[in-house]
Amino acid sequence: MHMQLLHTDRVVMFDRTDFGPSNISLPNGRCRHDPDDKALPVDCTAHSVEYDVAANSIRPLTVLTDVWCSSGAVSPDGSLVQAGGYNDGDHAVRTYSPCPDCDWEELRNGLSQRRWYATSQILPDGRQIIVGGRRQFNYEFYPKKSDTSYNLPFLVQTNDPRLENNLYPFVFLNTDGNLFIFANNRAILFDHASSGVVRTYPTVPGGDPRNYPSTGSAVLLPLGSRTGAEVMVCGGAPKGAFIRANNGDFVKALDTCGRIRINDPNPQWVMETMPLGRVMGDMLLLPDGNVLIINGAGLGTAGWEMGRNPVLSPVLYYPNKPSGSRFEVQNPTSTPRMYHSAAVLLRDGRVLVGGSNPHIYYNFTNVKFPTDLTLESFSPPYLDPRFAYLRPRIITPVSESVFGYGQQVTVRFSIPPGRLDRGSITVTMIAPSFATHSFSMSQRLLVLDRGDVTPVGISTYRIRVGMPGSGNLAPAGYYLLFVVHRDIPSEGIWIRIN
Repeated sequence: MHMQLLHTDRVVMFDRTDFGPSNISLPNGRCRHDPDDKALPVDCTAHSVEYDVAANSIRPLTVLTDVWCSSGAVSPDGSLVQAGGYNDGDHAVRTYSPCPDCDWEELRNGLSQRRWYATSQILPDGRQIIVGGRRQFNYEFYPKKSDTSYNLPFLVQTNDPRLENNLYPFVFLNTDGNLFIFANNRAILFDHASSGVVRTYPTVPGGDPRNYPSTGSAVLLPLGSRTGAEVMVCGGAPKGAFIRANNGDFVKALDTCGRIRINDPNPQWVMETMPLGRVMGDMLLLPDGNVLIINGAGLGTAGWEMGRNPVLSPVLYYPNKPSGSRFEVQNPTSTPRMYHSAAVLLRDGRVLVGGSNPHIYYNFTNVKFPTDLTLESFSPPYLDPRFAYLRPRIITPVSESVFGYGQQVTVRFSIPPGRLDRGSITVTMIAPSFATHSFSMSQRLLVLDRGDVTPVGISTYRIRVGMPGSGNLAPAGYYLLFVVHRDIPSEGIWIRIN
C-alpha cells in the first residue's frame, strides 16, 4: 500500500496493521500488543518490511500503530518521516532511519489533527507539510514549532458531500516556494507561510473529479532553470462513479489528461487523450524525462471492491513530442494491480511494482481480484539490451557525494567507443517519492544546466553541470543523479544536496 526508496537502495514498504496476520513473522518472538487494534490485539507478524533490491530479500520491521492510508516524505538527513493513518495511528508520526538494524520509531501524538488520506510534501526548509485528510480541511507542519493546524478553505470548497473526491490532494512545490494544490477538479497556488491563496486556476475541462475516490494521478513535469513549472493530471473517474459502483454499475474511467503551466500569466488546461482510460493509475517520472503511467483499472473507482477491468498495459508519455504523438502503449503484465498497489523508481532505472488488495482483509481465494503480495519490475524501453552500446556509465562523482546549491560539479562518464553524440547529453536528478494511492508525494525531476562535453580519456568524457540554485527548486536531501545519452540513462548514483 505504501512504498519509499531510500538512499541505501532499500525500499520501505507497509500496509495496515488491521488486515489480520501477515505471512511474515516478527523476529525473535516479538509481538505487537495493541488493545485498540480492530483485528489482532496481540500480533506477532510484520506489517512493514525493508526490501533489499539487489539481494531480493526482506527484513521485517515493527510498526505499532495503524498506518492505513497514511502519507510520508524523506527528510534532508535521509530518514523517512511518515504521518497519520487510522484508529490509534491517526495522530502518529513515525520515523525510519536507514541503517542495518534500525526500526520504526513512533510518536503517537506527533500530529495536531487526525490525518487519514492526507498528503505530505517536503518544503524548502526541510519540514514537511501535511495537507488535508478525511474530514480535515486544514494543514500542519512537521517538525512543528507549535501544536497548531491551519485552516484551508479550499478543501471545504472542493469536498463533494458524501463523496469527498478531494482526499490525497495533489501537492507540488512550485519554483517560487509556493504550493500548487489540486483537489477534486481544480487547483490553487498557495502561500503556506501566510496561509494565503496566490492564485486560483480554472476547473479542468469537463469538471470530472480526479482525487480519491475518483482516483487519478499527477506529476510535476521535468524542471530546468529556464523551463516553467508544468503540472499534468491524468485519469480518474467521472462524476457519480463512486455511487454507481456502489450499486454494481462500474462506469468507464476517464481517458483524459490535462497539462497546465502554473506560472503563466493566464494559465489554462491543455487536454490530451490517453490510449487507455485509467483509474487508480500511478504516474512516475523516469530518468530520461518521460512519464510512466502504470497500474489501475478501466472501470469503477478506488475503494473496497469498486474497480473492474484491470489495465495491464503501462503507457509511456513523452512530454516533449508533438501533441497527438506523446503516448505509447507498453507490453502488458499478467498481474492486476488494483486498489492498494504502488510503484517506485529504482536506481537502475527499473520501476518496482507491488501490492493490490481491494478487500477489507487479506483475501486470497474466491474473489475477483485476490490479495496480491508479489513484487515485479517494469523495465522501460531504455533498458532494452539493444541500447547497451549507447548507455553511459558514471565514473565520478562517487555515490553519496554532497553538494551545495548553485555548485558547479564535474561529472565524468564513459560511453562505448565511437558512440558519443555530444549534443544529446543531459544530466537529470530525481527526488525519490513516497508512493501510495496513485500519488507519488514529493516527486520531482530536475534537468541540470550543463556545459560542453570534453574528452578526458579513451571513451571517457566530462561535463560541468550546475546544481539547483535554491531549495525552491530542490529541497535539501537525497537525489538520484543520471547521465542521459540519446535518451538512454546511466544507472543512477545517490547525491545529497545540503
